[in-house]
Amino acid sequence: MTTAEKPIPHPTALSRPYWEAAAQGRLVLQRCTACGKVRHYPRLLCDHCYSDAVEWIPASGRGKVHSWTVAHHAFHAAFAAELPYTLVTVDLDEGVRALGRWQGGALAIGDPVEWRFDNGDGRSDLVFGAAAITGTKPP
Repeated sequence: MTTAEKPIPHPTALSRPYWEAAAQGRLVLQRCTACGKVRHYPRLLCDHCYSDAVEWIPASGRGKVHSWTVAHHAFHAAFAAELPYTLVTVDLDEGVRALGRWQGGALAIGDPVEWRFDNGDGRSDLVFGAAAITGTKPP
């Protein structure tokens, strides 16, 4: 029996800066240069002013738990061995939300978190964990 391989991203011209930064362990977000609104995931137009003028900015590395769900069913066979796993939605300090895997203990809405990327096999998975109490800044 062959095991399924986890899917890898196929960057487009629009998403390439995001995936290149992720491969380096950095989270970047789009900011509209016309009105200043930050957005995530990468989009062609600003949903506030409809401008296509954009720059990429580094994320601070911090946020707070907005919500989470525990997956008990693998929607792709390659993830079946990892069940159950937790997906967390985080309100990043930059004012946008991001979704990633949770690695840590118990969760509560509003808990401070930090992100990192797990890189390997051509993939860059966004992972969140509890924020360090020391106040050190993540990558």
